Amino acid sequence: MITLDMILSENRMKSSDEAYVQHAVACSPFVAKLFTRDEGLLNDLLVNLHQEYQLSDMQSFLARQNIFDETTLKQALRHLRQQVMAKIIVRDLNGLADLMEVMRTTSALAECVINTSIDYLNTWLVDMFGQPVSGAGYPESFMVIGMGKLGGGELNVSSDIDLIFAYENEGETTGEKSISNQDFFTRLAKKLIAAIDEITEDGFVFRVDMRLRPFGSEGALVSNLDALEAYYQNNGREWERYAWIKGREVTGGSQVTKLLKPFVFRKYLDFGAFASMRDLKIQIQRDVNSKGMQDNIKLGRGGIREIEFIAQVFQLIRGGQDASLQVKSTLSVLALLKNKGLLPEKTVAELTEAYVFLRNLEHRLMYVDDAQTQELPKSDEAKARIAKAMCFADWDEFLAKLNAYRQQVQHHFDETFSDANTPQGELEIEKSIWNGAIVEQESFSALQKLGFFDAHETSRLLNTLHQSNRYRQLPELSRQRFDALMPLVISQSAEMQNADITLMRMIDLLESICRRASYLALLAEHPQSMQLLVKLCSSSPWLTNYLVQHPILLDELLDTRTLYAAPDFSALHADLLARLAEVQGDVEREMDVFRHFKHANIFRFAAQDINGELSPEKLSDYLSELAQLILSVSLEIIWPNVRGKHLDVPKFAVIGYGKLGGKELGYASDLDIIFLYDDDADEAGEVYARFAQRINNWFNSLTSAGLLYETDMQLRPDGNSGLLVSSVTAFKEYQMQKAWVWEHQAITRARFVAGDTKIGEAFDAIRIEVITQQRDLNQLKTEVHSMREKMRSSQHIEANMFDIKHSVGGIIDVEFLVQYLVLAYAKQYPQLTANIGNIGLLRLLASLNIIDQDLADKVVLAYRDYRHSQHMLKLQGAAHLRVGLPTVSEHATAVKTLWEKVLLIS
Repeated sequence: MITLDMILSENRMKSSDEAYVQHAVACSPFVAKLFTRDEGLLNDLLVNLHQEYQLSDMQSFLARQNIFDETTLKQALRHLRQQVMAKIIVRDLNGLADLMEVMRTTSALAECVINTSIDYLNTWLVDMFGQPVSGAGYPESFMVIGMGKLGGGELNVSSDIDLIFAYENEGETTGEKSISNQDFFTRLAKKLIAAIDEITEDGFVFRVDMRLRPFGSEGALVSNLDALEAYYQNNGREWERYAWIKGREVTGGSQVTKLLKPFVFRKYLDFGAFASMRDLKIQIQRDVNSKGMQDNIKLGRGGIREIEFIAQVFQLIRGGQDASLQVKSTLSVLALLKNKGLLPEKTVAELTEAYVFLRNLEHRLMYVDDAQTQELPKSDEAKARIAKAMCFADWDEFLAKLNAYRQQVQHHFDETFSDANTPQGELEIEKSIWNGAIVEQESFSALQKLGFFDAHETSRLLNTLHQSNRYRQLPELSRQRFDALMPLVISQSAEMQNADITLMRMIDLLESICRRASYLALLAEHPQSMQLLVKLCSSSPWLTNYLVQHPILLDELLDTRTLYAAPDFSALHADLLARLAEVQGDVEREMDVFRHFKHANIFRFAAQDINGELSPEKLSDYLSELAQLILSVSLEIIWPNVRGKHLDVPKFAVIGYGKLGGKELGYASDLDIIFLYDDDADEAGEVYARFAQRINNWFNSLTSAGLLYETDMQLRPDGNSGLLVSSVTAFKEYQMQKAWVWEHQAITRARFVAGDTKIGEAFDAIRIEVITQQRDLNQLKTEVHSMREKMRSSQHIEANMFDIKHSVGGIIDVEFLVQYLVLAYAKQYPQLTANIGNIGLLRLLASLNIIDQDLADKVVLAYRDYRHSQHMLKLQGAAHLRVGLPTVSEHATAVKTLWEKVLLIS
């Protein structure tokens, strides 16, 4: 009898290679059997031990085999598996291959044997029955979807492969012995399973598991696409969504995964996935406990499945919104979650390290007897073998490391899936109030004790909500979530100074989102987000309404690090482009991406503003930079759709005026812009006019995601009667020869914001030339006075009220003062042409002794306070920007004093 030792002694090997083989044999009785059974296997291994077994190598091996029937096909496939397995085991156990190679090679083996088998089996069946075709006569092909670890390219060395079979259309084959397509593909499926799964004298290739197909073991072995779609639409369960995350065609195109993408990845943020996957894990754990499988490193606590669940719950929640998360590999998902800030870097590092350790251990358990097992060994001999295979001195040292990893995984799993519902026994009063479990008078008394001022009105409001059709008609699951949230809403609203108003705003918000179970799930799963939401709603009715209009922004509450972080506009620019790349070619979705992006960032700025973290200047800087970024990216996205055969890069620029030009945008400011081009082509004017019109439509259109920005084009040459876009030459001619003084006032705070930088430079030169013209000061004062009086005459302000923007001594007076002084003195002092904002210019004017320093400081303070009041009034939902005159009289007096000193006509 030939032994392994004899085989090894007869083979002349490098000492290192011999050591590799000896180590593998010591750790894997299975590989020892392979070498003993087939001496040629070891010879083949030694030829290319230090090279990865590639898919092309597998295909070449099978191409050299004499395959002419199902028996020889099975034999060839099994011999290939033995070669691949021997090489994987020796390379892996000796550190010549890492986990990624093992998974990649095993997955490639599965795909190779599936595709090769189908090629032969389909040919033989077509010879018997003819080609299956659709009713229209088009050939039909067999689709094999790999699920689980095969779909993810993460296949185990001795794993089942989970498969689902499909074909496109009903029909019949074209042969004399014609059969239905269903019959043909069912026969093909059965033969494929036998070719891979059947145990022959050469063993098997992969065990095949078909239980994930529609209706499981009771369902048809093969389904057409209509039947598949109908099943998942009408009968698909949450665990099947989880399973289909990794679904991937290994042959037959990609029709099935495209068809089922809406089932797997909801188009909204699906926070209900937390509860669904938590329930699934509980079911698995019960099964583990009932079977005494606590030492199962896949299904037990802290095992591989918990890491997969952590990764995949974020895919289920966000995959519909963020297509980049629709990847298959667990390690790739974890890396994305870190990069997107959805999981802390330390968490991802620990989960990744644990995953690699557990998967390596899983393989070493399987290397023992080529068995699909994830159970830790019981005998001392088996324990010592595994410890050796994992490169530990002994079992105790290995077990300590394993337990440390499992504890980390369990901790992170519990952190991710902790049931966030308030424990029983808490909020009992609030529950009784909401459920009507106490009489009316007791409810009034309880609400007053909690902190509500108008307990009668608050009680009526809650009762009206509880009896409303909107609440009563909610699906059962949504109503349960709503009932779980309301006691928390009552309790947290009561802690606010304006408890009654806060509760009313929260009710308005919850009523608007209650039909979207996902949003209720988000708040139920994240009580800290609910707490922040209550605070924001308490602080600002405008922000409450903003959330009512754009509930997708609730997602921003999840990570206060992002919510309160200073914006990185370079990173935001890259992020916007990446989001647009995912929906490229779909104009409606592109427009919505822009709108969601803008809304999310304005929401973050508003939250920081309410939190007292932003000065008026900083807030306006952020809002202006955001608008500039959106304009810049919009040009890139819109131009390819309108340019026709014109230039790849447009010679076109956007110039910002008003608050955009002065970097003083507010929360709801429109964009004062004009468009310039510098292009001598005959068709240039027409092309750029079309481009400008498309930009306007893009910004002003109201989509399901709301409005992007309102644009105002009145400051273009000749106003509303002028062309939508001007050449640089025409613009200069207009400014130098035709423009009114008020247009020169406007250009003092204009700037290039997007597009061709050379046009931006040309505009800057024109602007400086306009501003630095020699002017008759008395005539300039007369023109400025006249324009200001015309604006004042259109305003009707109540006595003892002060309009922050329009009243005498308000914002417009400050702006007119600065504009006059710049136009009057820029010829003498060119530094006044710098676009540094009104505050910067006031300080510069004082430093040049053009205006009094003390008075300038007072006007600067007034202007800053006015701007701050503008932002705050907007957040409070004010219909106008008016305050009591006494509250600003000192500021108004300072502005009027400067006005009289500067603009008094001699």
